Amino acid sequence: MSGLVTRVRFGHTLHAEWVKFRSLRSTWYALACLFAVGLGIGFLSMSAAGGQYASATAAERQAWDPTELSLTTYIVAQLIIGVLGILVVTSEYATGLVRTSLAATPHRHRLLAAKVAVATAVAVVAGQSLMFAAFLLGQSLLAGQGVPNADLGDPGVLSAVAGSGLYLAAITLLAIGLGTIMRATAGALATLVGIVFLVPALSGLFPSWLQGLFDFWPSKGAVAVFATVPDPAYPHPWLNLGGMCLGVAAVLAAAFVVFRRRDV
Repeated sequence: MSGLVTRVRFGHTLHAEWVKFRSLRSTWYALACLFAVGLGIGFLSMSAAGGQYASATAAERQAWDPTELSLTTYIVAQLIIGVLGILVVTSEYATGLVRTSLAATPHRHRLLAAKVAVATAVAVVAGQSLMFAAFLLGQSLLAGQGVPNADLGDPGVLSAVAGSGLYLAAITLLAIGLGTIMRATAGALATLVGIVFLVPALSGLFPSWLQGLFDFWPSKGAVAVFATVPDPAYPHPWLNLGGMCLGVAAVLAAAFVVFRRRDV
């Protein structure tokens, strides 16, 4: 009988997580919403850019960054893709499927690693696709208004667009960590909103010894990588994004520890 027992390998767990991921309606709703809302906001904001440039001062025109302007859709996109990351974990807790998953894969670290791998792959593809599409749409709208625009071959443009897609993937991983720790969609989403919106908005109220932390914070220093015009406040944007990724890695590490120690 022992010969009939099949050892569950990581590849099996990975395939099972992919099947679960693509079987959820909420997955496709979130991805559809990501592109519809992301590109819709990009279209609306870039349609008004011509008037902004026409009324800009000489200093403002010198600092004009069409690449960064077309990538501002990240403000909403990070929340939507964050919801996708949260649901990767919390949807199983909501339905009770997590017990079945743990019975099939007793090695908890392997189960969570498979979820992270699947979500990361989807987030990288979706995030990069959205930001490249937002860039191309934005630049075509700027060109149609006779406003200075950018091309992917211009200095710093390709790295800025690619960096914005990586930023969204990092937000997805952060959301997975929060979802694992909290096990509830509402709680994880509220925490994510606080991290990407509330804390940056209130950053000026924090003491001076904490200000350096915002160089690597989502929606603050980490998004400096989106710009092609150097910002004196963030002279090393990729270092800022790297610092944010280290913070996300710390949250994920905590999620793995918590997931292994819980009963369910």
